[in-house]
Amino acid sequence: MIDFVKGKIDDLTPATAVIECAGGVGYALNISLNTYSAIQGKQDAKLYVYEAIREDAWVLFGFASKAERELFLLLLTVSGVGGNTARMVLSSFSVPELATIITEGNDRLLATVKGLGKKTAQKIILELKDKVVSLGLADSGERLAVSGEQTVAFNKEVHDEAVEALKMLGFPPAPTSKVVKSILTDDPEAPIEKVIKLALKML
Repeated sequence: MIDFVKGKIDDLTPATAVIECAGGVGYALNISLNTYSAIQGKQDAKLYVYEAIREDAWVLFGFASKAERELFLLLLTVSGVGGNTARMVLSSFSVPELATIITEGNDRLLATVKGLGKKTAQKIILELKDKVVSLGLADSGERLAVSGEQTVAFNKEVHDEAVEALKMLGFPPAPTSKVVKSILTDDPEAPIEKVIKLALKML
């Protein structure tokens, strides 16, 4: 079992990270926007790992913190929530935000995540509320709003990177591009993290 990988960031997108470890081995990991934000601009990273082993694939998910991995694992225990859905939830909210949403029973906000739906959101809250409370991750003072840590001037690169990341999450390019353009028209200096988070709520 791989607990974590630590090494040079060889390649990084809002959806994936390739970490070069000892011996020249590069591990490709699926990541959330939270992890992308945490390691963006760094040369090296340590990512905690979850291995999804199936008959036809071996997929690695990487997390910048143990708390994010713990929430990811809790989400997977809910029927109907798979790896990609859990990653999308963690791309839509920070760890404290998601923990607060669950402990406060805010199924309406949780259901805004693409592909989740109100019933699944309610199921997540019902099954995970006590577990999340025991982890102590919720922050009642956490502002449940989308924000970006780094300002990036609007250019084609921001648009293309956002569309590519959303495509990797399963969204078709044409409507995705339209939504991203709309977001950047309203906020030309929006950072890539903010663009993707807003698009996830609009697609």
